[in-house]
Amino acid sequence: MIRRFRRLRASPEMRSLVRETRLAREQLTLPLFVAPGSGYRTEVASMPGVFRESVDRIVEHAKRAFDQGIVSVILFGLPESKDAEGRSALDPSGVVPRALEALAKAVPGLLRIADLCFCEYTNHGHCGPLDARGVVQNDVTTNLLGAQARVLADAGASVIAPSGMMDGMVSAIRSALDQGRHHDIPILSYAAKMASGFYGPFRDAADSTPSFGDRRGYQMDPANGDEAIREVEADLAEGADCVMVKPALPCLDLIRRIKDQFQVPTAAYQVSGEYAMIKAAAARGWLDHDRVMEESLISIRRAGADFILTYFAEAMAAKLPH
Repeated sequence: MIRRFRRLRASPEMRSLVRETRLAREQLTLPLFVAPGSGYRTEVASMPGVFRESVDRIVEHAKRAFDQGIVSVILFGLPESKDAEGRSALDPSGVVPRALEALAKAVPGLLRIADLCFCEYTNHGHCGPLDARGVVQNDVTTNLLGAQARVLADAGASVIAPSGMMDGMVSAIRSALDQGRHHDIPILSYAAKMASGFYGPFRDAADSTPSFGDRRGYQMDPANGDEAIREVEADLAEGADCVMVKPALPCLDLIRRIKDQFQVPTAAYQVSGEYAMIKAAAARGWLDHDRVMEESLISIRRAGADFILTYFAEAMAAKLPH
C-alpha cells in the first residue's frame, strides 16, 4: 500500500489541524535598549526596526507590545558614563533601574528580564574589570555581578539573566539575591553562549564592541557541543532556574540536546545577526520577510526552546491568530 502523506497537506484547514509545532505570543520575549535622556528614540542602522530609547519611550514601547500579547521584555542599558570597572552598572539611578521601576508601575503585568553583564558599562567593552594582562578577572567580576543583580532586583526586575559567561557567576548571583531577600526572583542563565560572529549588530545597538581583542577567552567555542552541556549542568547545580542558548539558529542541535537531557525551561536568543540577515535579504527581495521570519522561529521552537528572545517579537505577534 502506498502511504499518502499528501492527504494531510491538501488544504489549509487540514494542515492547521495536524501542525505539530506552534508559536504563541507569550513565547516571544522582546529585547529593548534603554538610553539616557528623555523623548529619545533612534533606529539602529544595522538593525532596521530596532531602536535605542529613553525610559519614557521604553515605557510607551512596552505598553504597545504588551497590548499585542507580548508578556516579557529583556532590557539592555546604554549608560551615561563608562569606566574600566563598569561602576555605572551598580548605580541604582542608572538607566536600567529607572526603566525597571517605570515599567513596574506602568505595565505591572509585564515580565521584566534584566540582562546582567558589564560589557555595556566598561570603557574597554569587556565583561568585567581587567588584570594587568588585559584579561577579565573572573572572581572579581562574579562578586560585582552579584551586586549588580541586587541593584536590578531592588529596582523591580522580575528575572535576572546573567550573560557574561564567568565561572561561578550563578552561585554568586543566587547568594546575593537571597541575601537581599529576593528569594523568589529566578535566574535565567546564558549557560551556552557562543563566541559568535552573529553578535555584530547588537554591539552597535548596545555600544559594547571590545576596544581590543575579543571574548573568546570566556565565551564558548561554537565547535564545542559537549562543553555546552557541561556549562548548563554547572549553572543548574549553582541555582539557575532556566537556561539559554545563544545564538539560536546555529545552535539548534544544542537546544534539542539540552532540553532532552535536563528537562528544564530552555530559552533561545535569536540574535541580532540572525535578525539582520533576514532583514537585509528581504529588503533586496531575495527572501519573503514574513515567511522566513516565521519559519526561523518555528525551527527554534521545534528544536525544543520553550521561549525565544527575538527582535521579531512584535512583527510575529501581529501575524499570530487571536
